[in-house]
Order: sequence, then C-alpha cells, then structure tokens
Amino acid sequence: MSEVRDDSQAAALLAILDLDERETDVFVGQTPSTQRQRIFGGQVAGQALMAAGRTVPRERGVHSLHSYFLRPGDPDEEIRYAVDRIRDGRSFTTRRVVAWQTRKGEDVAIFALTADFHAGEKPVAEHSLPMPAVPDPETLPGTAEIAARHGDRAAWMSAMGRAVDQRFLEDPFTAPPKSPPDTQARTWFRVAGRLGDDPAVHAAALTFVSDLTLLGAGFARLGGGWQDFIGASLDHAVWFHRPVRADDWFLYETDSPAASAGRALCFGQIWAADGTHVATVAQEGLLRENTVLPPTPR
Repeated sequence: MSEVRDDSQAAALLAILDLDERETDVFVGQTPSTQRQRIFGGQVAGQALMAAGRTVPRERGVHSLHSYFLRPGDPDEEIRYAVDRIRDGRSFTTRRVVAWQTRKGEDVAIFALTADFHAGEKPVAEHSLPMPAVPDPETLPGTAEIAARHGDRAAWMSAMGRAVDQRFLEDPFTAPPKSPPDTQARTWFRVAGRLGDDPAVHAAALTFVSDLTLLGAGFARLGGGWQDFIGASLDHAVWFHRPVRADDWFLYETDSPAASAGRALCFGQIWAADGTHVATVAQEGLLRENTVLPPTPR
C-alpha cells in the first residue's frame, strides 16, 4: 500500500483497499461502518482488484476487469479474496478473484472478478472521446450541501462523503426526467484527500467510485432519485485507457441505452480534469420501485 499524504481524509478509502494477506494468494478486506450498513458493490470490486494486483508485477498496469455480483454481502462477516493466477504471459497477466464469506457455517461465493494486466506497448491507433463542456467542480454544490438540503433522507451521504468528494451538476434527489438524445448524467468525483503514487491504488479507487452513481442512469428517463428506487448491481466492467489520479477531479458521465425486465444496462465514461479520457465502465443492474418511502414529487 502506498503512503497516504493526507490521512485525515483519504485514510477512510485507503483502509478499505488495504488488504491483509492471510495466506498465499488469499486476502481479507474490511467493511466500513455506515448508516445504511451494507456491503457496497464498489467496495468489493475495488478490494478484489487490489487482491489481484498484489500478485502481479508492479510494472504491469490493469487494463480491464469484468465481474459478477453473485450474492449480497454480509457486513458483519469478513470477506476473503482468493486469487487464481490464470496466466503470466510475455505481455499480459490474468488473474481471477473469488470473494468468499461464511453463511451458516459454509463458505459461499459473493463476487467473482477477472482482471487483465498489460505491460504496455507502442500504440498503432490512438483516439478517445472528447470530454463534454461542463462547469468547473469548484462552482457546483457538494455532498454537504445536498445532504443539508434534504435532511434525514440524505444523511447516509455523509459517511461516503468522508472518503469521496462529489460535485453535482443536478440534484440527485430531484433530477428532472431526461429525454433522448440528452439522457446523460454527469458528476465530478475525487478521493477526499491525497493518495500516494501507486497506480494500483488509484485504479482500485477509481473502480470503487465507478459503482457509486452508474445504476442511476437506469431511471434517469423517469426522473427523481435513489429514494424512489431500489437497485442492485448484477455485473460490472471497467476498461482503463490511460492512468488516472483518483485523488484529482475526474468527470463521470453515465447513460443507459436499454432497460427491460427489471434490469437496466448502463455505461459510463470517465475523463480527468484536463480532458483526458481515462476509462469506460459498463454495468447491468436490477431496478425496482421503492415502495417503502413515499416517492419524490415530479
């Protein structure tokens, strides 16, 4: 784990990504305490990627990961990440990671990830998507302002805000319905503090954040916010195009091309603040109407 330069803020996320190696290729991660005590999908994906990276030569960076959420995680049980060394080639290194927990005395798999790492080479083709024109993050409301605006129903945001800083282009609780072709949603993110210089940590931190708002694209055409819907990630994939510092501002644009049968397919594009296109994300998730809380007027 790399050195933290501002542990008053970044330590919350770094602690999640700092795994304990219990035995060869078996790592254990911790779950943070939050008001909505549950295991967040990005946490498991980020920890699994860290476990994979701990078995790969440092000079090989991750270029893609593909994963499935198999069962809900139990926040009261530790998560064990078992790494399978699938391939160690001349240019590529492949790892498979299965996350295990104990249920009624038996080990069950809750998550599975395959990650591929590349030595890098001279590009033949080189192109990327341009970053959309959006306001600077410093001019937009953050987590604290949104939480204060919505009171108790937004109180759960405070715990996440200690690890991840967000700037909102629209209120996530009262977003108006979107219509084609303008169905994208955009949010600025950065880890709230300064991480060290280990690229593996930044890739894992970006993976953690990439699960935060992506499934919201599935109900963007309906309007409203998370208080109106219940969602669960089914799978998650990230392609890392270029290195990124997760502790600097990056723009996350999300959209959903299709939704049916209770599932929504969502895509995300991530740009560094200087406009560099650094990652593409894809996820399918389960979406259901929240019948517990009254819906937000639209």
